[in-house]
Amino acid sequence: MIKENYNFIITHNPLLALAPGVAIMILVLAFNLLGNGLRDAMDVKGKLA
Repeated sequence: MIKENYNFIITHNPLLALAPGVAIMILVLAFNLLGNGLRDAMDVKGKLA
């Protein structure tokens, strides 16, 4: 997605090239938060102490 819109960075509208990058960034952040939430929910040893 980013490679297809790379020409817009140099020429016309850089926002069209940044939008896929921001979408990927939000997706990675969502997976990280989901992983942290699952780790906290499944951590039985940490809740006993």
